[in-house]
Amino acid sequence: MKTAEFTKMLEKKVLILDGATGTELQKAGLPRGACPELWASENPDKLKSIQEKYIKAGSNAVYTCTFGANRMKLKEFKQDSKVEELNRKLARISREAAGSEALVAGCIGPTGAFVEPFGDLPFEDAVGIFREQAKGLLKGGVDFFVVETMMDIQESRAALLAIKEICNLPVIVSMTFTEQGQTLTGTPPETAIVTLQSLGASAVGCNCSVGPGAMLSLVMAMKPFATVPIMAKPNAGLPKLINEKTVFDMGSDEFASFGPQLVKAGVNIIG
Repeated sequence: MKTAEFTKMLEKKVLILDGATGTELQKAGLPRGACPELWASENPDKLKSIQEKYIKAGSNAVYTCTFGANRMKLKEFKQDSKVEELNRKLARISREAAGSEALVAGCIGPTGAFVEPFGDLPFEDAVGIFREQAKGLLKGGVDFFVVETMMDIQESRAALLAIKEICNLPVIVSMTFTEQGQTLTGTPPETAIVTLQSLGASAVGCNCSVGPGAMLSLVMAMKPFATVPIMAKPNAGLPKLINEKTVFDMGSDEFASFGPQLVKAGVNIIG
């Protein structure tokens, strides 16, 4: 999908994304402490079932199960030699699930390390890590990319530049903000959207960490500065760990009630 085509589509409709993948994998049997990406690749029918249900429920796009499929995260499971292979395989599973009914978003999450100057990971090394992952997703047939749950603007920049080095597909970059209204490394939403859209992001937004009410405020802060579409993918409230399970206490009706408010505030992409 070309960026111009992606932008034109968003002028006509609100793109509805899927919901959570991790919690659904746990319900499907993902063992605690296992590598989600490896488990999903070994249980493709379970991943496809989750994504097919999202599409049946109205999702226009599903994320590949590749949030942690970068070299640094996979090294924890001794799978770092399989980055490109694993990303390609998981993208193809999502491609099969989506068919002609939905788009496939190549999902890229953080490395788990901080990029200089906040941490020890050199910026160019981060670019290389994300480039390697993006190549696998591209070979797997994704329609566009989503760089998500980023806490550091430097790491977001590295991922965005890595993707743009290898292809011209649209790239959404989504940051995660604290209840105080800034990223963990101190970037407010206004700065995030100005920085990322200037570097060529096709859309910018926020996901995870906070519920839809708090995310509404983040969207409203971004909107006056936006020259690209805005994305919102909130949690159903703040997560709690009960009996070793992640639980969200906001009901589905209450959660869904924020949809129209987010769209009214300027969201073009929602999940």
